[in-house]
Parts: sequence; C-alpha cells; structure tokens
Amino acid sequence: MSGEVSGFLAGVFVAVLPLLAAGFWLGRRTARPRNSLGGLGTPVEHATFQTLHTATLAAPPLRAGLTEETARRSAKRLRTLLGTDALCLTDHESVLAWEGVGEHHRAEIMERLGGPLETGRGEAFRLTCDIIDCPVRWAVVAPLTVDDRVHGALVACAPRESAVLVRAAGEVARWVSVQLELADLDQSRTRLIEAEIKALRAQISPHFIFNSLAVIASFVRTDPERARELLLEFADFTRYSFRRHGDFTTLADELHAIDHYLALVRARFGDRLSVTLQIAPEVLPVTLPFLCLQPLVENAVKHGLEGRTDKSHISITAQDAGAEALVVIEDDGVGMEPEVLRRILAGESSPSGGIGLSNVDERLRQVYGDDRGLVIETAVGAGMKITARLPKYQPGVHPDGGIPRA
Repeated sequence: MSGEVSGFLAGVFVAVLPLLAAGFWLGRRTARPRNSLGGLGTPVEHATFQTLHTATLAAPPLRAGLTEETARRSAKRLRTLLGTDALCLTDHESVLAWEGVGEHHRAEIMERLGGPLETGRGEAFRLTCDIIDCPVRWAVVAPLTVDDRVHGALVACAPRESAVLVRAAGEVARWVSVQLELADLDQSRTRLIEAEIKALRAQISPHFIFNSLAVIASFVRTDPERARELLLEFADFTRYSFRRHGDFTTLADELHAIDHYLALVRARFGDRLSVTLQIAPEVLPVTLPFLCLQPLVENAVKHGLEGRTDKSHISITAQDAGAEALVVIEDDGVGMEPEVLRRILAGESSPSGGIGLSNVDERLRQVYGDDRGLVIETAVGAGMKITARLPKYQPGVHPDGGIPRA
C-alpha cells in the first residue's frame, strides 16, 4: 500500500475517533438506565454502538458525492447522530436536504452561509423567527471540505446555543468530509482507469490500424473475397476495441477479439507467424478488465517478429486453476533486459517494446490487488512469458459493470 493511501486511511481513523467522542456525549445526554439495555453494556457503551451503527448507515450515500439525492438519504442519519431538532446539508447555492422541523429557515440559513463557505470556518448564529412555538432558534454551521476546498455545509439547528453542539457538529462534519473525500478518490480512480483504457485505444491506432488497412488494400484487386473477409475481421475488432459500454468483459469475448486481431496479423506476415491456442472451456465465462489481454498479444507479436527474418511462434493458453483462470502468453522473440522491464512496469520508461504492459499490470492490480499483477519472465534472446492470474469470482466485477469500489 502506498504512503499516500496509508496516510489517508490513517486520517479516516483519526476522523472516526471524534465521532465516537460525539457518541459518548450523546450517550451521556440520552442514556437510559442500565437495566433497559438488555445487558448490552453501560449506557455510554450502548450509545457508542448506536453511534457506530448510525454512522455506518449514513456513509454509503455520501460515498457517491454531495448531491440532492445523497444529502436526502444521509440527512436523517446525521440528525440522529447529533440529536438535534433539525439538520440540513447545503452546497454553495442551495439547501440540498432538510431533515426535521423549521424548514421555513432555509432562505435565512443560505443568506448567512457566505462567510463559512468562503473561509471554511464554522460559525453559530441566532435565527430570526416570528413563529412563537418554533423550536429552531440557533444554527451551528460546520463547513464540508475536501482537499481544502469547501463543498458545502452541515447545519445543525437547536432551541438554544450550545458549545457542546458546536463541537459535535464540527466533528460530524469532519466525518462527512472524509466520506466525500473517499467519493472523490473513487471518482478519480474511475477517471484514471477510463483514461488508461483510452490510452490503450490510442495505441491501437498507430500500431495496428494503418497496417491492417494497407494489407486489406493489397488484396482488393488480387483476391477480393479475401479482402472482404479481412475487412469484416477489422470491423469486428475495432467495434470491440472502441465499444463504450462497461469496463469489464469475459475471457471469451477478449479471446474472440484477439482472434480477429491475429487474423489481420497473419494476413500481413503470412507463414512467418504461427500461433497456438489452448483454452479450457470452463474459464471462458471468467470476467476480466476490458482490453486486458489484447495488448499482451500485440506485445508478443512485436517481440516475436522484431529483428527476425525467420518464423516466430506465439502460444496462448488459458487454464482452469481452481479459484483462478491462469492465462499465459508466450513468444520466442528477442526478449528484454529484466532491468528495462522493471522500469517499464514502474512507469519510468515506455519504449516501443513495452506496448501496454504497464497499463495492463496497473489495471490488474487496481481491480484484484497488488498480488495479481502480471508475472513476466524474460531475458535478452530468450523470448517473453507473461502470466495473468484472474480470479473466477470478484465482488463488484461483472462483464457489463463499471469500476468496482475498493
């Protein structure tokens, strides 16, 4: 785990501790006698458990960011955490959700939020109200910040001013801010993986499309039927590579796209390239990141034929290995210095010989964990063997699904 992620998770833990402190405070205010708890511990312990449970229920909506829908779904839980008469969540423009009494104070609260939203500092102020029996007389504003940027505010409303409520509201707002920061990380992660897929698609263009069209053109007059077949192969391959639905696919679909790719490569190199496929039928439904294997096969083609005039051989195997599908792509080409490979996978170097390797390795680690990166065996003149271990079942990973959350 990287230092940045470790530091962030430590921050999450630190943010939860004050929330528990708020729970202890609420426990002391609201605790019932010990015998009413059914033997679940002291009143303060019971209140702490309730605080954790309520926070757990409030967290999932916030992990999708701060919107009207997520604010509405979390506001009730957050009001329960603070035990206030009313609570609202806002962005810079409006109240996103109001929970509790005194909703007629919406406009007044938004008018008073200018300072806290600009400075990022909390504030408490008296509310004006002509309704005699309205229990909402004070508002405590706690800004919601992510990376030093104020996204909105949590506003707790109560009958009277309370220094304890000011502190508790601030800690709950800090916890909410952590959830929003996690949402921001999820979105950044999704954008990163989408950018990596776009990068792979961009690589296909200069390395493959021009040569494929040139080969097809060469058959147009001499063998029109062959040109037509290759054009269909090219259309099917590009349709798959540039599809817009889902970030995952099945091993069967990925191998089918590879078959189209190899048909075009064979048309170009003829009998200089031979390919052996050995695929276990039971692993065909396994789900994997989209455009994960094709770049590895393209890499094998390049390494197998680069600087050679004789024949080259590539083997592709997919075996059932219990809870995993073991995919191995091997070529007998020029190979690579292990130190050069290390720099490529670390993102320190990207020569033409490293087509897609670092991209695929990084995506596998992001989806399945650091122990699921590519295993690559190579040496100069010894070819290259690439092994990918794909779990048969992974929570959140589906053929037509999006990026799974960590």
